[in-house]
Amino acid sequence: MPPMQWIVLVAGMIMSLILLGVAFAGPSIAKAQSRRLDGLKARHSDAPSYTVESQMRKITANRTSRADGIASKYIPNPALLAKRLQQTGKNWSLAKYAMTCIGIMLVVAILALIKGAPIYLGLLAGSALGLFLPHMVVGRQIKKRINNFNSKFPDAIELMVRGLRSGLPISETLGIVASEVPDPVGMEFRGVSDRIRIGKTMEMALEEAADRIGTPEFQFFCITLAIQRETGGNLAETLSNLSDVLRKRAQMKLKIRAMSSESKASAYIIGVLPFMVFGMIMYVNPPYMLHFFEDQRLMVAGLGGMVWMGIGAFIMSKMISFEI
Repeated sequence: MPPMQWIVLVAGMIMSLILLGVAFAGPSIAKAQSRRLDGLKARHSDAPSYTVESQMRKITANRTSRADGIASKYIPNPALLAKRLQQTGKNWSLAKYAMTCIGIMLVVAILALIKGAPIYLGLLAGSALGLFLPHMVVGRQIKKRINNFNSKFPDAIELMVRGLRSGLPISETLGIVASEVPDPVGMEFRGVSDRIRIGKTMEMALEEAADRIGTPEFQFFCITLAIQRETGGNLAETLSNLSDVLRKRAQMKLKIRAMSSESKASAYIIGVLPFMVFGMIMYVNPPYMLHFFEDQRLMVAGLGGMVWMGIGAFIMSKMISFEI
């Protein structure tokens, strides 16, 4: 291996070790002492402001480490990424996400250089996979959690309907759902109930939850409650109708997914097959495929092919994307 490649590998490993140390370093002693003093003041004070502030910290405060602060400086749009990580329901932070991206980049680049690929090709492949794989995993976790939420949400509404018909107020039914329905529905309703308990209005608590969850089903629920509070009427009957609509909507989604599964599978195979063939030939006979990175004519042909493949993949994704 040429000396320049060794220098790049060693520098990358040293940088990753430094970032790992920063990521897993605990908070500073001064900040820990300050938090303990604030906690003592809130615990032994009878002032409402201290009590509300203490409860708010316990429920909604996100304790960011120094590594999260460093990562937020270099990650584009860190607020949106932090929101996506929160939507997964996992204990994932910006620092862990950045460390995962860097780790994948280094591993892929090292493997490519060991196989004899050019250094720029190794760095390009490492950067592409390091940025794509964590983003894909986060997206799949969000989708999985949203599907799980939507499958349990009609049952939560039915539980609220039974509570309202038995004479309980809406705030109490929210607490019952938070304690009886499994996560992620229970966790989201616990957040709403806790925010109402510390003094926020129901509209504000539901609006924050709707912004965090980001599903049309929960937005329908928030709109239904808002309209009922403005106009009055039988809330139990309205929520019962909403639950029935959400169940029929879920059944329609399943029918559409079953009808479009063949087209989606064909589109995935057509889109992935060229890259799989390229990677297999690159693994079996690297010098043969390295001409695509050395000959300018083949480079232009390869870039043109990727552009047209990207256009085709975009068109196919629009053709097989069905929203109701």
